[in-house]
Amino acid sequence: MKEKLTETYNKLAKDYELHVDTQSGFNAYYERPAMMRLLPDQMEGLSVLDAGCAAGWYTEQMIRRNAQVTAIDLSPEMVEACRRRVGERARLLACDLTDELPFEDASFHYIVSSLTLHYIENWTATFKEFSRVLKPGGRLLFSVHHPFMDFKHFDRPDYFARELLSEIWNKQEAGPVEVSFYRRPMQEIVSVTAAEFKVCKLVEPQPNLAQVESASSSIWRDKWYDYLMQNPHFLIMLAEKSDGQRAAD
Repeated sequence: MKEKLTETYNKLAKDYELHVDTQSGFNAYYERPAMMRLLPDQMEGLSVLDAGCAAGWYTEQMIRRNAQVTAIDLSPEMVEACRRRVGERARLLACDLTDELPFEDASFHYIVSSLTLHYIENWTATFKEFSRVLKPGGRLLFSVHHPFMDFKHFDRPDYFARELLSEIWNKQEAGPVEVSFYRRPMQEIVSVTAAEFKVCKLVEPQPNLAQVESASSSIWRDKWYDYLMQNPHFLIMLAEKSDGQRAAD
């Protein structure tokens, strides 16, 4: 799975770099605004790990909020796309979230992981590492596929099963690419998170009308706004390391 995922996202790196910010409404007008609302407007003095940085959109946004950002991704091509975006303003490296992370204990105030964790089968070891590298009171903010969305879209027989699913993404630069990921029930997402962290917020985002009306893609707006107001596509969780004081208000 690791080698296949690396190959997949190496192929997709150019699409993420050139097109996702403006043409992928699920990112630009749906998931990203909901995630950013859960981060402090001012992040000066905060160290942040962007865990699954892709082409660097979150890395750049947190730099703009004056955070000190370390960005990592399994795909070397994604890391290079992120580097082209932010230059030397962040520390960048390729590494695997299922391995021991190359950071000292209590290194970060925040870990932000956007639409990455559903590529990992077992979160337990990853979340233990996240807890280790977070400072006391540090926070984990992550988004994943909503279990209801995958269960409904793929017409699966057993909601409670953790299972590997695949679909074909047709992209402008890469063409058709098979993407595989794990679906799991809501109770597993919550319980595995709560085993290492205090769950602060669980968000099933809905699109913001003002942002959607300003979207550059009217086709996306017309097709998806009403649907997403009634059907959750992603799930967002904000959690806090249980011991010590909060990282930020």
